[in-house]
Amino acid sequence: METSHDELEQMRLALEASGRYRVLERYSKPERYHEAPDDASALRIGLYVDVETTGLSAASDRIIELGLVAFEFDPEGRIYRVLEELSAFEDPGRALPAEIVRLTGITDAMVAGQRLPEAEVGTWLERAHLVIAHNAAFDRPFLERRLPAFAGLAWACSARDVPWRAEGFEGGKLEYLAMKQGFVYDTHRAASDCLAGLHLLSLPLPKSGRPALDALLERARRKGARLYAVDSPYDAKELLKARGYHWNGKVWFRDLAEGELEPEAEWLRQQVYPRPRSLPVFPLTAFVRYSERIPALPPDDAATV
Repeated sequence: METSHDELEQMRLALEASGRYRVLERYSKPERYHEAPDDASALRIGLYVDVETTGLSAASDRIIELGLVAFEFDPEGRIYRVLEELSAFEDPGRALPAEIVRLTGITDAMVAGQRLPEAEVGTWLERAHLVIAHNAAFDRPFLERRLPAFAGLAWACSARDVPWRAEGFEGGKLEYLAMKQGFVYDTHRAASDCLAGLHLLSLPLPKSGRPALDALLERARRKGARLYAVDSPYDAKELLKARGYHWNGKVWFRDLAEGELEPEAEWLRQQVYPRPRSLPVFPLTAFVRYSERIPALPPDDAATV
């Protein structure tokens, strides 16, 4: 006889009450996360996306699978319901690397002759207010090269735009975060990663108690800038790295919120540069953040602080 949900829940509570066990639930898509609000005009449409690719370079590698989940949300970070799930393969025109086949389970036979449904995806892009990916700095360049309409939308990252560490998490990988929040799912396929990522954003954060999506929206709305530590001395490398700067092959940089720019520029002038100087910045909003349109080097006409 099949065990009922209530009986399973009683077993879970008993196991966890012992202090010796923690039970993880297998993800199943809820019919809806919240009942529809009285004023539906406040609802927005988000797209949670994930791509599987032939490699790591958006310039030379290709998308082989796109997962997309369209959902309703409101400005306070409440998710209402999943509107659409899309999972589609694309033939990259060359044999898949063995490591990609091992990692994703996708084979040459599965992608042969396949193409992304551009018209269907385009319909959702026309309606969307926000695109979310768990590593947007990876997914966004691939998708903007393949489907340029993605470039016109605001983007956010569920790995970087939620303060996971401040909330007590030790890492930002999707599978780890899901387990820490009490559920497991089928990994390394684009559509299942999207559903799991969306579910993760629906859950309250352990310290603040706010929905993870609310925290993400707050950060996505911020204006900021990339501060370039141009012409920094070589022996300042470790100091910059410890401060949170990244090396892009040409210059050290750090992305900051608007109110953090002046104090950070002053720190650079005091700790890194032997003489006072102005430092170039490039403005960041959700419409360019995580894209390839942020220049590696500051433009000649860049603003300075």
